[in-house]
Amino acid sequence: MTQTRVTRAERQAQTRGRLIDVAKEMFLRDGYAATSLDKVALEAGFSKGAVYSNFAGKEELCLAVLDLIHAEKVRGVREAFTREADLEAQLKAFADWAHDGLGEPRWTALEVEFGAVARHNEWVAAELVTRHREIREAIGQLIEYVVEEAGLTSRLPVPTAAAALLSLGVGLGALRSLDAQVDVGVFTDVMRALIPPADTDAPA
Repeated sequence: MTQTRVTRAERQAQTRGRLIDVAKEMFLRDGYAATSLDKVALEAGFSKGAVYSNFAGKEELCLAVLDLIHAEKVRGVREAFTREADLEAQLKAFADWAHDGLGEPRWTALEVEFGAVARHNEWVAAELVTRHREIREAIGQLIEYVVEEAGLTSRLPVPTAAAALLSLGVGLGALRSLDAQVDVGVFTDVMRALIPPADTDAPA
């Protein structure tokens, strides 16, 4: 019986993962409005019932897709700043990531299109707020880690710095989705401004 339950749980997890992967590609390729649950189910090789057994509706499926994308982006930033290197090398690694990972047009378009759904859906709005807060918290934890490892301090309170960097990232991402020539170097310049040199007696 236990083995049967485990097998069913694993099968459901595989189905859910497959649906998220397929929906991700379709949402990015065709947009949120043009992608229906029927189309996702057909493309993934499942019935529509399989979709509803894993997700309450298209909104929940899209949130799962955005969670996957956000996790990929946060992981890329974390990898840049947790590598064995000095702060300048970490900033260089982050700049390299930002050049390729910030402002991808299809991702930005999906974020904007789905964000518009929140205007008419209080549940979606609340879920997006929760996720944005979680991302800010993750950025704040990364800032604390970076400055502690470097023996430095932040010129701004960590929550303020995290909110500023997230806002800058969103803004630069939107600009780069329209104009790939927008310089992401401003991101690392701002980060350098937030973290003073080791011999500067800056307030925490």
